Amino acid sequence: AVFQMNDTHPTVAVAELMRILLDEQNLEWDEAWEITTKTCAYTNHTIMSEALEKWPIELFSRLLPRIYQIVEEINRRFVEEIKKAYPGDNEKIRKMAIIYDGQVRMAHLAIVGSFSVNGVARLHTEILKNEELKDFYQMMPAKFNNKTNGITQRRFLLHGNPLLASWVTDKIGNEWITDLSHIKKLAIYADDEKCQREFMNIKYQNKIRLAKYIKEHNGIDVDPRSIFDVQVKRLHEYKRQFLNILHVMYLYNQIKDHPEMYFYPRTFIFGAKAAAGYVRAKETIKLINSVADVINNDKSINGKIKVVFIEDYRVSNAEIIFAAADVSEQISTASKEASGTGNMKFMLNGAPTLGTMDGANVEIVEEVGMENAFIFGLSSQEVIHFENHGGYNPTDIYFNDWDIKRVVDQLIDGTYANGNREMYRDLYDSLVNTHGRERADRYFILKDFRSYADAQKRVEEAYKDREAWSRKALMNVACCGKFSSDRTIQEYVDDIWHLDQIKVDA
Repeated sequence: AVFQMNDTHPTVAVAELMRILLDEQNLEWDEAWEITTKTCAYTNHTIMSEALEKWPIELFSRLLPRIYQIVEEINRRFVEEIKKAYPGDNEKIRKMAIIYDGQVRMAHLAIVGSFSVNGVARLHTEILKNEELKDFYQMMPAKFNNKTNGITQRRFLLHGNPLLASWVTDKIGNEWITDLSHIKKLAIYADDEKCQREFMNIKYQNKIRLAKYIKEHNGIDVDPRSIFDVQVKRLHEYKRQFLNILHVMYLYNQIKDHPEMYFYPRTFIFGAKAAAGYVRAKETIKLINSVADVINNDKSINGKIKVVFIEDYRVSNAEIIFAAADVSEQISTASKEASGTGNMKFMLNGAPTLGTMDGANVEIVEEVGMENAFIFGLSSQEVIHFENHGGYNPTDIYFNDWDIKRVVDQLIDGTYANGNREMYRDLYDSLVNTHGRERADRYFILKDFRSYADAQKRVEEAYKDREAWSRKALMNVACCGKFSSDRTIQEYVDDIWHLDQIKVDA
């Protein structure tokens, strides 16, 4: 048996299993510890420090006194191991101890108590090994492995996009439903003009379906012939919905300044939920909606841009959104997104990725080819280098790029807040002013802005060539075989759980 700990949330299982073995089964410590460390495995889902739980000793010991005693003993013994491995190196104890500085570090307990530690995309696992969990990897390299996330094609293609699903089955048979690797057979149709037309017509029908949903829920008319540019995911600063909406503001300025300029109509679709206490995330949602109000009601731009924020983003409306998307926005600050799975859902539904080389985007590009994606921005190594060594000052960009300065200043000149100059002051400050320990522009929004705007321009150019675009979109569907959760689960079975397969009659 294996207890697979899904992030740090269930880590107390390590100590609880020890408690059962020690107190209820009356085993000796060493025997109990051997069973525990052969039974627990840990999946790390993020490098964001706020998700690597740390509990104050005072709270932990009061709520779980016996469990805390056991954690103390696990820590005492582990610190002895550190001392043996690194004599006289107190820095190692500071970095690796389970209990330190008044806190219980749950990720450290999970690593020490497990026989397997895995990340959820190749890049993420490498960052764990070489950056975030480097000391643990050096001490216990055999524990570390990668399991790239996957999604279920039965939900996100078969159920969510019935028009495309039937078309795929018609072309290549139905084995893809239970073995997504078969979808690669679609590649031979990518250059077939009739198939391209059929494929694009299915996309158009799905865009009509989403346009109806938007009309019904938002009261906004969107043109299904426009480019549906979509970013749907949890709202977090590192996912950079803020970069997306700043770029929309930049495009709006361009259209207002040059009404004669050719511009392929765009519908920018956002969907996101923010954690209850996450003020800046909620300010970003407010900004997106404020920008939408201004742009959608400006008759002078002839509907060239529409902005839609879909409320209550969830699986049921996600299915409609993925099926209708032309462009998949995966624009996280490189090194911050562990994997992403929305990126895979868009790919499965024929939306090329506009993104950074982050998380599973790296593997998506590897499968589909750089020519079938739109990649921009800093690399994970560049981001990590700036974070460790400094050398980036956003005000250099702010004062030297007039278009960027104008957009950033619109956050505090009342343009999108009915004249209120303070409503988005915090968002403005996050870009250009250092707050205590928080660096200005810590997610490199201004640094990546020009690169992002250029990639968006490449998207527009590519979309104008219908034949080339449909080939890109079709190749995305054909190359997504790796990203099935069936493959992911099989890797957990083969490498971590070692289960026997049981055949069940349907």
